[in-house]
Amino acid sequence: MKEKSFNFQLLKSLLFAYGPPGQEDEVRALCKKEINSLVDEMWVDPAGNLIGKINGKNKEASAIRVMVHMDEIAMIVKRVNEDGSLRVNPLGGSYPASFGQGVVDIMGDNECFSGVLSFGSMHTTKESPHTNKIMPKEFRGEGQAPFWDNVYITTRKTPKELAQCGVHPGTRVVISKSRRVLHQFQDCISGYFLDNRAAIAILIETLKKAKNQKTHFESDIYFVATCFEEIGASGACYASRTLPGDISIALDVGPVAKEYQTVLSSDPIIVYQDAVSTYDKAICDYLVKLGQKLKMNPQYAVFETYASDASIAMKSGQSAKAALICFPVENTHGYEIAHEDSLNNCVNLLFSYLSMPLF
Repeated sequence: MKEKSFNFQLLKSLLFAYGPPGQEDEVRALCKKEINSLVDEMWVDPAGNLIGKINGKNKEASAIRVMVHMDEIAMIVKRVNEDGSLRVNPLGGSYPASFGQGVVDIMGDNECFSGVLSFGSMHTTKESPHTNKIMPKEFRGEGQAPFWDNVYITTRKTPKELAQCGVHPGTRVVISKSRRVLHQFQDCISGYFLDNRAAIAILIETLKKAKNQKTHFESDIYFVATCFEEIGASGACYASRTLPGDISIALDVGPVAKEYQTVLSSDPIIVYQDAVSTYDKAICDYLVKLGQKLKMNPQYAVFETYASDASIAMKSGQSAKAALICFPVENTHGYEIAHEDSLNNCVNLLFSYLSMPLF
């Protein structure tokens, strides 16, 4: 019998919610609504993480933490310019090209409104030093992608009007809701913020599967929707320090790249090392074997310029062991593409591990 399709309506709702680092309120509220009936206990810890607990049947078994992050890459206002434009810096690893010129939403304290991420006009000469930096090489002799000091947010408001809206250094700027659309084509899905809204959807669907099958896990399972992952994973570190258990398993996007021998397919990626830490080999090997038993062909990977909630928690000494399950993604931290079947495969793999964990 063919596996039922993934709940993409849930994913669409998650993509539509704002969630810049430190301001994940909309995502947290949606997660609360979705998981409330699926867990035995639920609360928000002092760091802002949302935690759902399923009680295990064996109180002697070590608890397991499963982590997905709520935050998205975004921008933060550095200053308000005299003409009412905004100078912004990134929140998380991104370049202006990750967002592209287009509509953004400015999350003022008193009003949320739209502006436009702007790179400046082309068709200029060296007399325009700002835009000259982004001109193609045939016009100026060299090519250079725009960086954050070359771009700005056009608001068409005065500094006084911006102050009335509650815009100041520290205000978050995010991709507009008008651009937060999930596109389905061929055998793939695409959109902004599959990192990590798709992982949240995977987690929720895993909880639903456990509920529907009336599964009683051996150990206590803590499902943690973390904050601040994109800028240091402080939420995951706090949760790992304060919750029981020795194992932290993160769900996240996995970059598709020839150097990593990863491909855009339905097969999950099991990560053995990233830039921060080396994952527990026994758990990684076990996840691969479980995937193979489920008729998958799990991909092995060693990532550089990458870190996860689990690896950072392990590196900081807050988690004894760590593992990472990824769904393959093209264009990470940009307009991301994933195979539509990879999400269900991650659900089945995670569910299989939690049902038969390796302690």
